[in-house]
Amino acid sequence: MQNLIVEKPYVPVPPHRGGIWPALLSLYLPRLLRKTYGVEKVECVHADRLRDSIAAGHGVLLAPNHCRDEDPMTLGILSGCVGKPFFVMASAHLFFQSKMQTFLLRRAGAFSIFREGIDRAALTTAIDILERAERPLVVFPEGFIARTNDKLNELMEGTAMMARSAAKKRAKMEPPKKVVIHPVALRYRFVGDIEAASNQMLDEIESRLSWRPNKHLSIYERTVKVGAALLTLKELEILGQPRQGEIWQRLQGLIDALLSPLENEWVESKHDGTVNARVKRLRTAIIPDLVKGDIDEPERERRWKQLGDVYLAMQLFHYPPDYVKSKDSAQRIFETLERFEEDLTDKVRVHGPISATITVGEAIEVSPERDRHSHVDPVLQQIEQQLKHMLGLQEDAAAQAATGQSSRNAPPVQN
Repeated sequence: MQNLIVEKPYVPVPPHRGGIWPALLSLYLPRLLRKTYGVEKVECVHADRLRDSIAAGHGVLLAPNHCRDEDPMTLGILSGCVGKPFFVMASAHLFFQSKMQTFLLRRAGAFSIFREGIDRAALTTAIDILERAERPLVVFPEGFIARTNDKLNELMEGTAMMARSAAKKRAKMEPPKKVVIHPVALRYRFVGDIEAASNQMLDEIESRLSWRPNKHLSIYERTVKVGAALLTLKELEILGQPRQGEIWQRLQGLIDALLSPLENEWVESKHDGTVNARVKRLRTAIIPDLVKGDIDEPERERRWKQLGDVYLAMQLFHYPPDYVKSKDSAQRIFETLERFEEDLTDKVRVHGPISATITVGEAIEVSPERDRHSHVDPVLQQIEQQLKHMLGLQEDAAAQAATGQSSRNAPPVQN
């Protein structure tokens, strides 16, 4: 299980506001992307849209999709392209890895948000940045790294709330000023020998399963077979026996088996909402006493086991239905194999070369007041529509609907 939760009292980490460090770090950024993540080339598209908003003096919020670990660093190239450093809202656990990492993250413009509760300090910092319009603020509205470049997950309402709160303050200025949101589409493509790289990952995963390499099968068939095996192993571990039925049914059944008992204990048997919402609700209930140290060792171990189950549920949720069967399946299979590898080892390996394209969307002017007649937040709806359009996901969804494809079968993984 990756160390996403730190067993220490949370202390907000503010951003460093100087301009010298971002300039110095930007010089090293291309090498960091190449060496650490295999990203050899980054192209910025429609960066002029962002430049115009900065030049107009607007408070600017950037809302990118979040599909890979290197997303914040990739956005650093956009920062250099427009000649303005960014502030970035980042998960609190990143600031507890090492003193050097915390030092560099702050100098790069990052500040912490504690996701397992209401972090008023982070919200205040974000609203203040937008109100003062000192730099663009990056907030990933999906809230987590999905590793699925062709799927956009549910967007968090907090993104629109922060922008709207800042818009209220800027509307009272003389003369009134604006807050705008630019959706930003991050698109990555493996540009090496994708078949060789995929087969290498499959050889290693099959070896971990004590299998002979299934080289007589296609890459797709091998991926599905490995996914089914990993799901079966988890069902044996958690449920005592493998389940029958469609893969999506088995995945949902395993997620519910992990989360429902915890929800019965911790959140008054509330089982509603997306997996993301359920996981956050549980973490918010389980973590506080763990962080305070107010429990004995047996209870501490019990809660860490429960958090491990919550983490596994999120892993399973990250394998979307029919992902490897759809458009551009070679790239999607590659992403899925990277996910298998990461979930099996808790490490992300470099498989480059990878190219990245950053597309800046049209500015969305944020109204100080929300339209109460709309069931869906209009700002989030506009962000989602632009991101899906720039990523080409609307066309993909239409193609699936036209062919009557189910959206429910995908190979899962074990930890």
